[in-house]
Amino acid sequence: MSYGPQIREQVSLKDLNTMAIAVKAEQFVDIENADQLVQALDIAREQQVETLVLGGGSNLVFAGNFEGLVLHIAIRGRRWEQVTDDTAVLALAAGENWHDAVLYAARSGYRGIENLALIPGTAGAAPVQNIGAYGVELCDTLESVTALDWDSRHVVTLSAEHCQFAYRDSFFKRNPGRYIILEIRLRLSRTAPLKLGYRDLQDYLSDADAEKLSPLDVAEAVMAVRRRKLPDPETLPNTGSFFKNPVIDQAQFEQLQKCFPDVVFYPLTDGVKLAAAWLIDQAGWKGFRNARVGIHNRQALVLINHSQGTGQDVLALAEDVRESVREKFGVELEVEPGIVGAR
Repeated sequence: MSYGPQIREQVSLKDLNTMAIAVKAEQFVDIENADQLVQALDIAREQQVETLVLGGGSNLVFAGNFEGLVLHIAIRGRRWEQVTDDTAVLALAAGENWHDAVLYAARSGYRGIENLALIPGTAGAAPVQNIGAYGVELCDTLESVTALDWDSRHVVTLSAEHCQFAYRDSFFKRNPGRYIILEIRLRLSRTAPLKLGYRDLQDYLSDADAEKLSPLDVAEAVMAVRRRKLPDPETLPNTGSFFKNPVIDQAQFEQLQKCFPDVVFYPLTDGVKLAAAWLIDQAGWKGFRNARVGIHNRQALVLINHSQGTGQDVLALAEDVRESVREKFGVELEVEPGIVGAR
């Protein structure tokens, strides 16, 4: 039996965002299936209130209270499909914890997402950002997404091509609210080559026999490397990487390299990607703290909320960092997490 949505009022969201910003939702509902989602959307439309789809809250900053209805996606479940001698499809409900799913796949002997271990958030949020780390992106394995079409209220299946993935980007991110993700499906393999080209991974696994490594070995290596550099949101609130690595054209890069020969970069077919962490570090921000928020002392991309800062505190620091990098290097940094609420 499917029960209707149980809407609550004035619910704290502090424990539902990894930046631990103390804000409230005017209305809040846990969504456990597609029927509840449709009913909640109909209620919001009748009341003419704004809605916010919330997963693990790991990639957003609340600038203030949310004056509307928060749809907390709590749909659970995972299963294997299309299992052959080599490949299988792992279907994950949108509310499944992403890191737990990575370890589940790795322990089952399947390769493809082990480099994405320890990324916070839910499975349903992963395609929105096209999460990536250590040489792997979600789009490398994603086969399809099941979602609710906001306009028609029909459940649809979208191919990877429809998702229009790009670096930290997707159709979902560029068209917020059009679809609400219910499930994702990932095609994994038992024999696909492990991706160990990232320098940090190579260093960590330098004494290992690459031919004998399992996907779980790689996942555990990724976890160890990430823990060396990145703070645990449970102990030091953060949203992970706060800025995207900027991409500039070749002409601008050559000018920049003349002034800064040590600039860290990654060549692309249509430009040059710069390391945002290097830019921020060179601008003098790494390890900075004010009374409430700051920059992590081991990873300049991570803004931290060390003393109960507000969303406004976080965004003010982010803008100071952007302005500083702009003035020193002539490069624009783009904020990665979404901003919710009045600025």
